[in-house]
Amino acid sequence: MSKRCNPVQRGRAVVALLVLLSFALASPVSVFGDKKKKSEPAPTVSVLEQIDISRIVWPQPPNIARVRYQSFFAGEKLPDFNAKPAKQKSAWMDRMAGVSEDKSQTGLMKGHFFLGEPHGLAVDSKGRLYVADAKVGAIFIFNTETHDTEMIKNGKNANFKLIVGVAVDDNDRLFVSDAGTRRILVFNPQHSVESAITEGLVAPAGIALDTENRFLYVADVDRDQILVYDADSFKLLRTIGTTGKNHTLTSNGNFAKPTGVAVDSDGNLYVADMLNARIEVFDADGQFIRAFGKRGDGPGYFAMPKGVAVDCDGHIWVADSMQNRVQVYSQEGELLLYMGTATGILPGQFSGLQYITIDKQNRVFTTEVFPGRVQQFRYVTQAEAEEEFKRREAEKNKSAESKPAQARPSPAASPDKNSDANGKVSAEN
Repeated sequence: MSKRCNPVQRGRAVVALLVLLSFALASPVSVFGDKKKKSEPAPTVSVLEQIDISRIVWPQPPNIARVRYQSFFAGEKLPDFNAKPAKQKSAWMDRMAGVSEDKSQTGLMKGHFFLGEPHGLAVDSKGRLYVADAKVGAIFIFNTETHDTEMIKNGKNANFKLIVGVAVDDNDRLFVSDAGTRRILVFNPQHSVESAITEGLVAPAGIALDTENRFLYVADVDRDQILVYDADSFKLLRTIGTTGKNHTLTSNGNFAKPTGVAVDSDGNLYVADMLNARIEVFDADGQFIRAFGKRGDGPGYFAMPKGVAVDCDGHIWVADSMQNRVQVYSQEGELLLYMGTATGILPGQFSGLQYITIDKQNRVFTTEVFPGRVQQFRYVTQAEAEEEFKRREAEKNKSAESKPAQARPSPAASPDKNSDANGKVSAEN
């Protein structure tokens, strides 16, 4: 007959088991010496984070770089997917019902807004970037240093229907063109609507400000005209181009669906005449000066020029939506440099290219709709290129002087087109 444990013996056994379990949990390695600790999963690293962006320049070395890739923006700042979520104590009813937290990336992304169809863009006095998104129906405002994002939202801060162009004046007033409501909305620096411009507008697209002459330029793609307003009273002053010809005019001074507009430091106006595949230039009085561009699909030609900007040295930058290429021209219309040899989503490639702008810090921003994003570049100015050229020449001379006399090379030839002191930049990519 087997012996049965009495209550005292059973109590001692339970205590011993609890002690053993507590020791095992406190020191798993010592108790289960042959079992390895579970390794932490490796942090998620995107392909873009593995690219050395310092090497993304135009033209390629050994030429002096005139454009450098810097960054991109795709929407509100992303959460840290590698961060461990704070442990929250679930209610006993949730535990019984089997309810669990959503720890997926989808859960982390709830409530985030991303660029859908970004078009016009502008930069304010604080360096913040404004982007009009026709699909989201909002103005994204990016802090370009931290990527923190604010938004002016449809139905909350304003009423939008089809926003396309944006411009910011020297007092940080924001102008937004809305082709759906046939108007320009004017926001004060606190991003509250203070006025609306409707006179003469049908389908306003790109807009630009001449802060010296106090002109607001609006490209109207349905009217085939540029409308010129007083930037303070918002009164319509004049129009450039002929309307009512259904996008058929090709003569100088007329347009077929003008889209992008830009103003240089002399007050000259540059218009992307989209269907005529050219850039037209006018003075501050609206008088035609010149035009350049021919229809084609290679570098130096236009297929669908949509955005235009002018840098501090007077070079003209053109965003071609069909070619997915940014091309840089001299004032005489000579191609100097181009970016975008293949359609794609990698840094420096373009897909669904739309508009372009250049700020006072020589930063270049472009918008794309496939995918929705903004790319940021840095223009190396004429003066900076000259300094780099002098530095390289000084290094060459120093190196030559340090060599034996018989091994010294002949005097250096004049610099090539890519790196000369006159700031010429090649069309090589």
